[in-house]
Amino acid sequence: MIPSPELARTIAPAATPSELLRNFCIIAHIDHGKSTLADRMLQLTGVVDERSMRAQYLDRMDIERERGITIKSQAVRMPWQVGPKAYALNMIDTPGHVDFTYEVSRSLAACEGAVLLVDAAQGIEAQTLANLYLALENDLVVIPVLNKIDLPAAQPEKYAEELANLVGGTPDEVMRVSGKTGEGVRELLDHIVELVPHPTGDPKAAARAIIFDSAYDSYRGVITYVRVKDGSLNPRERIVMMSTGATHELLEIGVISPEPTPTKGLGVGEVGYLITGVKEVRHSRVGDTVTNASKPAKEALGVYREPKPMVFSGLFPMDGSDYPDLRDALDKLKLSDASLRYEPETSDALGFGFRCGFLGLLHLEIVRERLEREFGLDLISTAPNVEYTVTMEDRTVLDVTNPSEFPSGKVAEIREPIVKSTILAPSEFVGAIMELCQQRRGSLLGMDYLSAERVELRYMLPLAEIVFDFFDQLKSRTRGYASLDYEDAGDAPADLVKVDILLNHEAVDAFSAIVHKDKAYAYGVDMAGKLRKLIPRQQFEVPIQAAVGSRVIARETISALRKDMLAKCYGGDITRKRKLLEKQKEGKKRMKAIGRVEVPQEAFIAALTSDATGKK
Repeated sequence: MIPSPELARTIAPAATPSELLRNFCIIAHIDHGKSTLADRMLQLTGVVDERSMRAQYLDRMDIERERGITIKSQAVRMPWQVGPKAYALNMIDTPGHVDFTYEVSRSLAACEGAVLLVDAAQGIEAQTLANLYLALENDLVVIPVLNKIDLPAAQPEKYAEELANLVGGTPDEVMRVSGKTGEGVRELLDHIVELVPHPTGDPKAAARAIIFDSAYDSYRGVITYVRVKDGSLNPRERIVMMSTGATHELLEIGVISPEPTPTKGLGVGEVGYLITGVKEVRHSRVGDTVTNASKPAKEALGVYREPKPMVFSGLFPMDGSDYPDLRDALDKLKLSDASLRYEPETSDALGFGFRCGFLGLLHLEIVRERLEREFGLDLISTAPNVEYTVTMEDRTVLDVTNPSEFPSGKVAEIREPIVKSTILAPSEFVGAIMELCQQRRGSLLGMDYLSAERVELRYMLPLAEIVFDFFDQLKSRTRGYASLDYEDAGDAPADLVKVDILLNHEAVDAFSAIVHKDKAYAYGVDMAGKLRKLIPRQQFEVPIQAAVGSRVIARETISALRKDMLAKCYGGDITRKRKLLEKQKEGKKRMKAIGRVEVPQEAFIAALTSDATGKK
């Protein structure tokens, strides 16, 4: 039954008994229609009227709408009536790209059920499995759903059987919907009310609520999104952040329906937001527990598992005076993106900046674009690398986190971090995966067939080979079906060298890299070739050289721009023309001696890309 607008307004402000609450999220592979299905649910439940409706309603960022992907999880509360009972559904629309898996894992911790969405024209893909495993780890009730059944290429019978085998059950139990036309969405909402259990907790116990997300508003300060486990939170009472001990007054409390709606409080199982007016962003940490200051809880709720960065890169402001602004921007962005890691870093060529850890190259790209758009910064990002331990011949041990710190003396040993990685993929891609891992200096530990179609490979790999673009290459070689996990396995000695890139005989530390000796030549040729295409021509000839120590291993030359000095010479003695050309030649020599090369942003971004062969 479609609730009236009056019902939609009355359900949100009032505290709802936990028996009438249903908390669920939508999980799927990228581009399987999560946001479109969420749009139809918003319309059917009446929280968004026809006039206000737009495609991807819950995708609030311009980047999300432009790219057609979800980056941030969004929670929304919807009323839904089944028979005489009016229920409140808390839905979280999650991202589908693997780089934003941490968003999904936090959303799952705030729910009791998950709608596992599969495109009826594409079938089960990598993140379908990864998100299913995440949901099962959190003991969620999984509702399998086939979306896009209205497409001409849809094969609902085939993929319903696959999905049923995956989650357990029969193909008839797999629901069939169309997020575009709305077919089957009403039945799905009824199904959610029936199958997803209501949240449990002690309403009389001390208040405990876990922070699963947060955001920053320049006018209202930090906005904290919580899921209440026990007790209740009410306006104007004092609350305590259990990990930091910080105490704040609760100025406003409410739910998202789909815009922030103040309420008289949040009870057991409810999902909502808190505003304390605090501008200090470090006081609201994802995974922290909020409790009442007058009757504090003794034990905090479980924190989220910290995500493991897979790509490390330096972010530097184009203008050095923007460094404090970049620091504040990263602090605020950390609120809405808890997987971001950063620490201060200094570069001779780029000045002061931050060494940041990301979950993938798309994550890096999105973070840099958000910093530039939302905070008005002009940034340069450097090539990724990891931390090495260098032992000199005099037994001095150095930790090298940046190629510019690599010592110039005689080196006795270099140790690099290694990881034990697990790769899950369809068996047809075993050859391609093994080839990739061998190119990246991997050693096979073992291989198991989980089924006739699915295989698990375990490899020992250098971390430096993973953080660059290993995951992107793995996905492209396996058509997106492979999934990767890794854990630290200590360090091991390696034959590594530092490759310097020189522009006009000056080393640019941002382009320097520590690579395996066998790949040094390939890296030097590749980087010199890219820079020759990307750096604009100057008034003088610019040599681009790749060098290991004092030995140049590759060179490219950017030819000089030539002004036509003879354009105004209409005939006359040839010596006059020669005099002008000699004057120009002398000027170019002098310019080359003192000239500095302007390197555009694209040249730095190019350091993060690789060719289709999977080599640096």
